[in-house]
Amino acid sequence: MDFLEHLQRQLRTPIVLVWDRFQAHKGALVDECVAPHSAHLEYLPPYAPELNPVEYLWGWLKTNPLANDPIVDLQLLTHRTRCAARRAQRRQDLLRSFFRHTGLSLRLK
Repeated sequence: MDFLEHLQRQLRTPIVLVWDRFQAHKGALVDECVAPHSAHLEYLPPYAPELNPVEYLWGWLKTNPLANDPIVDLQLLTHRTRCAARRAQRRQDLLRSFFRHTGLSLRLK
């Protein structure tokens, strides 16, 4: 995974991946991709959207930049969603608020 290689070069620290229990996040292929990077996998409880910061991101996108825009073209919807997500990516305060709302810590104790 190019992303993990880039992340590991930038952080120079062990990586912990916190994933939901989506079936595609489990299995030999994922283990194969993660193993060379010495990343540790942690899974969220089976159904716990309130612990998943990505759920808060999707909720924010749907009720803010994408709200009240009745797009009927899938290509246009995809483009606008990606643009809105990229803008959110640059808003560290917003992203941190999604983590804070989960109550999970980003620091090792």
